[in-house]
Amino acid sequence: MLTEAKKELKFIFLSIKYNLAREMTNKVAFLTNIIFMILNNAAFLIEWIIFFSIKDNIGGYYLKDVILLWALASGTYAICFIFFGAVQELPNLIMNGKIDSFLVQPKNVLLSILVSKTKISAIGDLMYSYILLFIYGISIKNFLLFTLFIITGGIIVTAIAVIFGSLAFYITKADTITGNIMGTMLNFGTYPDSIFKGAIRLLFYTIIPIGFSIYMPLYILKDFNIISFIIVISYTVLIVLLGFLIFYKGLKKYSSGNLMSARV
Repeated sequence: MLTEAKKELKFIFLSIKYNLAREMTNKVAFLTNIIFMILNNAAFLIEWIIFFSIKDNIGGYYLKDVILLWALASGTYAICFIFFGAVQELPNLIMNGKIDSFLVQPKNVLLSILVSKTKISAIGDLMYSYILLFIYGISIKNFLLFTLFIITGGIIVTAIAVIFGSLAFYITKADTITGNIMGTMLNFGTYPDSIFKGAIRLLFYTIIPIGFSIYMPLYILKDFNIISFIIVISYTVLIVLLGFLIFYKGLKKYSSGNLMSARV
């Protein structure tokens, strides 16, 4: 099992390397995407700085807490779209019968699809997340935990997108559902969780699990708790297993589009 895991990790990194090399053929566009994403994220942080100049805290969050929140959110989505950039295209590939070329590859089908694309602007998100971590206050402990949590967060977001994207095996317009879920996770994940109450807060630990991908990691970084740490890691493993299970169950219903095009 360990050997197989190493092979899959090697395959992921080789795919990312190829994706980056392909995108870097136009270096101006490559760098522009990264720089503008950093500037775009910084603009939102400036808005928060203005808010906190008027009020000391919002829902118990201070400026430093929001900086860490944005660092986790940016890093989480960076990991998702750098390593698994094709996840948003999964429903369309299924509905249009375009995963034939992945089926004939001697690799894990789902993994092959997910790593077939890298969103270059997400590199800007990743850089921005570490800039914010430095501003928040960096230490070896914070750096290691932060890196671990943006990885688990990125995996959770990817797994949720796979679960909802796999609905395309059964229903139409699954791409709209997946897009809405991911958009909701991105939007809500950049606001203090304490301002949400009742049913909305419940959603954060069920259908839209930003509680496990962003909020719990934030509290662990602020005040380490071993139980919360184990919960985040356990949830990450379980949601990944569920994602694979649902995808491969749906794959049995897949109808080929007879579009056999080789991936070069």
